[in-house]
Amino acid sequence: MTTEPRAATSGSTARDAATGWVRPLCWTAVALEGFDLVVLGVVMPVLLRDPTWDLDPAGASVVVTVGLLGVMVGALAVGPIADVVGRRATMIGTVAGFSVLTLACAFAPNPEVLGGLRFLAGLGLGGVLPVALALVAEYAPPGRGSSSTTILMTGYHVGAVLTALLGILLIAPFGWPAMFVAGTVPALILVPLLWAKLPESAAFLARRQAGGSRDSSWRAERRNPLTTLFRDGFARPTIAFWISSFMGLLLVYGLNTWLPEIMRSAGYELGAALALLLVLNIGAILGLLLAGTVANRIGVRPATIGWFAAATLFLALLSIRLPGIGVYVSVLLAGIFVFSAQVLVYAYVSQLYPAEARGTALGTASGVGRLGAIAGPIIGGALLQAGIAYPWGFYVFAVVAALGALGVVLVGRAPARA
Repeated sequence: MTTEPRAATSGSTARDAATGWVRPLCWTAVALEGFDLVVLGVVMPVLLRDPTWDLDPAGASVVVTVGLLGVMVGALAVGPIADVVGRRATMIGTVAGFSVLTLACAFAPNPEVLGGLRFLAGLGLGGVLPVALALVAEYAPPGRGSSSTTILMTGYHVGAVLTALLGILLIAPFGWPAMFVAGTVPALILVPLLWAKLPESAAFLARRQAGGSRDSSWRAERRNPLTTLFRDGFARPTIAFWISSFMGLLLVYGLNTWLPEIMRSAGYELGAALALLLVLNIGAILGLLLAGTVANRIGVRPATIGWFAAATLFLALLSIRLPGIGVYVSVLLAGIFVFSAQVLVYAYVSQLYPAEARGTALGTASGVGRLGAIAGPIIGGALLQAGIAYPWGFYVFAVVAALGALGVVLVGRAPARA
C-alpha cells in the first residue's frame, strides 16, 4: 500500500530537481551569449592595427553588422523551431553550434572569413535568448515571472564584463585568437550539463501527447506557432511588441556603442567618458534587479510603460551638461531604466502568449528588435558625423524611448485566449 505514494513522491522529487537546473543552466547560456556578442569589440582594436589583415573601420563595421544579421536571422528562425521540435534540443543545439563556430573564429585568416563565421555563429546566438526566456518563464515560481526574466538577463552583462577582463589578461601574452578559444571552453562543461540536466518544456510535452490523439490536419495547424501570433486577438500585441523591441534594442546598442564618443564631443575627457560607459552598465545591472521586483508587484505592463517613460526623461536630461557628480548620477539613472525596459518587454511577451507559441513570440520580438540593434549604432554614427551628437543625440534617444512606451501602450488588454 505504501509503494505507490513512494513512487509518486520520488517522481515529484525528480521533477523538482530537474526544474531547479533550468535557471542556472539558462543563465549560463545567456552569459556565454553575452561573451560572444561582445568579444568582437574587445579584439577589434588589435585587428585594426594588424598589417596582415588590412582592416579599416568601415570593414570592421561590416564584420560586426554581418554578425548581428546572423543573430537576427537566428532569433527569427529558432523560436518557431523550438516550439515544434522542443526547447531542450534547441538549446543544446544552439549552444553547441555557436561554440564550435566561435572556436573556428580563432583560426580566421582574413576579415571575410571572420565575417562569415560570425554570421553562422550568430544563427545560434540569436536562438539562445528566446529559448532561455521561454524555459525560465515556464518554470518560474508563481508570481515571480518578471523577476526571473530580469535575473536571467544579468547573465548577459556578466558575460560582457568577463569579456573585457579576459581581454586584459589574454590578448597581450597570447594574441587575439585566445579570446575565441576562451569563449569556447565553458561550453565543454555546459553542453554535457544541458544534455544531462535540462528538462523539456512541460507544455511542449503535453501538447505533443495531445496531438498524438488528434487527426493530422489538427496537428499541422497546431505545429505552426507563427499563426498564433496573428490570430485570436494577438495581431495587435505582436506588432506592438515588435515596435517596442526595436526601440529598446536601438537604445541599448546605440548607447553602448557611442556614449563615450558623444560625451567626448560634449567636452569630457576620455577617462571620464569611459567611466560613464561603465556607470551606464552598472545601472543596467541595478535596473534588472529592480525592474523584475517592481513588475511582480504592480504588473509587467505598467512597469514596462513606466520604465520606458523614465528612460525618456533621463536620456533627455543627459543633454544638459551637469557639474561634478551630477552627470554620473544621470547616466546611472539612464542605465537603470534603458536596459531593463527592453528586458521587461521580453517578460511581458513571455506572460501574454500561450505556451505553444511562446518561443516563437519571443524569437520574433528579439529578431525584429535586432534591426534596432543595427540601427542604433548607425544613427549614432550619423549624428557624430554631422557634428550634432551632443545634445541632439540624447534628444533622438529620448524620442526612441517614448516610442517604446507607446508600443507597450498599444499592446492593449490581453486577448481572452491568453
